[in-house]
Amino acid sequence: MESAPYILHYAPDNASLIVRLVLEELGQPFRTELVDRKLRVQDSGEYRRIHPNGLIPALDTPDGPIFETGAILLWLSERHGALAPQPGTPERAAFLKWLFFTSNTLHADIRLHFYPDRHAGAPDCVPAFSAATRDRIIRHLGLMEVMAAERPIWFRPETPSILTWYLSCLLRWLALYPEGGTGWFDPAAWPSLNAIAAAMELRPAAVKAALAEGLGQTIFTKPSYACPPEGSAT
Repeated sequence: MESAPYILHYAPDNASLIVRLVLEELGQPFRTELVDRKLRVQDSGEYRRIHPNGLIPALDTPDGPIFETGAILLWLSERHGALAPQPGTPERAAFLKWLFFTSNTLHADIRLHFYPDRHAGAPDCVPAFSAATRDRIIRHLGLMEVMAAERPIWFRPETPSILTWYLSCLLRWLALYPEGGTGWFDPAAWPSLNAIAAAMELRPAAVKAALAEGLGQTIFTKPSYACPPEGSAT
């Protein structure tokens, strides 16, 4: 794999999982470089030269490193002409608005939900902050459920796209995190989204990623905590 065109800087069961799944779905050769969260490698000078914000993932490409999950996914889909409506097609506008909604709104609020103590201010504000963030996530998922029920060509169980992979991973993490705080989350409340996740976890890309990162078999519909061969998910 030394000649692989891509190097994925990853940690198990982090946002890098989305990129790994897309690379597998595209059939693109890549190798991985572990960003060991236990050792805070993401804060090292070496990694910060790749990703100045010290977040995961980053992807080394023939055109240089890329960071931000949504940007990586969009670049890959355009580079390889797959897994998204391409520029100039009628479906492109609708796809882009939902991709950026997922990246900039849904995913952003999920991060707040996972780490309320970092964002709420005073400790006594955490419960109210968490409740408000959870309410927003529920609204976001409701909007995506309406979109999914309309079955656009780029968001169907039988049609993988960078967005179906993205959404499936977000559903996984909502079912797992924060530990002890997932009782509110019921995938059955969003049947069209759950159908996407159920179909995605059967694909060969999901099977390969699950083996590589120790995710178990039902990685989206009945997820378990990662037991990776290297590194740590948290």
